[in-house]
Amino acid sequence: MSAEIVNLRKARKARDRVAKEKRAEENRVKFGRTKAEREQEAANKAISLRRIEAHKRDGDEDNDASGEDDGSGPGS
Repeated sequence: MSAEIVNLRKARKARDRVAKEKRAEENRVKFGRTKAEREQEAANKAISLRRIEAHKRDGDEDNDASGEDDGSGPGS
């Protein structure tokens, strides 16, 4: 009648793995989003970006790329 020999390191690691998986499952439920929610957010972001692009002024890029010193850089 000998008892089963158990490697304590392996038992501890297995126990920790189970606890970590349980915590991960709880977080997936708590913080996870459905596919529909992710798609809705992506659509809203795309609409916002198009709206911003539509309201940009023409010619703003020319001032930045002209090479003129506006006095805000180093050596000013």
